[in-house]
Amino acid sequence: MMKVLIADDDPITLEAVETCLVSEGFTPLPARNGEEALQLYQQHHPALICLDIMMPVLDGFEVCKRIRKQDAHTPVLFLSAKNEEIDVVVGLELGADDFVRKPFGKRELLARVRAALRRPATASSTSSQPDRIPFGPWHFFPKQLRATHEDGREIELSPREVTLLACLHERAGEAVHRDTLLEQCWGLDYYPESRTLDQHIAKLRKKIERDPADPQLIETIRGVGYRHRNH
Repeated sequence: MMKVLIADDDPITLEAVETCLVSEGFTPLPARNGEEALQLYQQHHPALICLDIMMPVLDGFEVCKRIRKQDAHTPVLFLSAKNEEIDVVVGLELGADDFVRKPFGKRELLARVRAALRRPATASSTSSQPDRIPFGPWHFFPKQLRATHEDGREIELSPREVTLLACLHERAGEAVHRDTLLEQCWGLDYYPESRTLDQHIAKLRKKIERDPADPQLIETIRGVGYRHRNH
């Protein structure tokens, strides 16, 4: 059975998530703090990682950061009662795939878990992409998870960012609907109310736009989604 690591210092939440996953055929790997979570990750290499933020020894942010240094592809979901937008931003910037706010229902949690596991790993999907893709003054390299600017600057990209850039590039000049981006970059049946897409776009703009407040490469189309301006 597919292994899912769950780290939460609240025993009630931990037991509830375990029960939920077991009922759907997953094998949960419970951890009560960040240190235990890292040990279980190294021992079992789970297919998915669910992390609370506020935990003893090591918090969820630090656990995610350490995992991402060696593993860019295993999906990471934050399950947290922290509702500040900055927490979502920090989590995504550390490489998390999604942020599920507590309290959450069984159906929502399982939908997020299935969406994360169902989509092909972004790294493998990049294998069929060109070695280099132009994006305004940038060229990004899907297989290397990096991009270079015409002035010589270089940045690192997450697998999800590569997928978003590729999707927008393929439809350059067109308004790409939010549902299309969510389906292609996260998977079918993804919860549309999630702000994860917008936070990923905001993160990308900080990396590639000259002025993120006045984006020239990734334009917001109100009521629709986003468009890559193919200058």
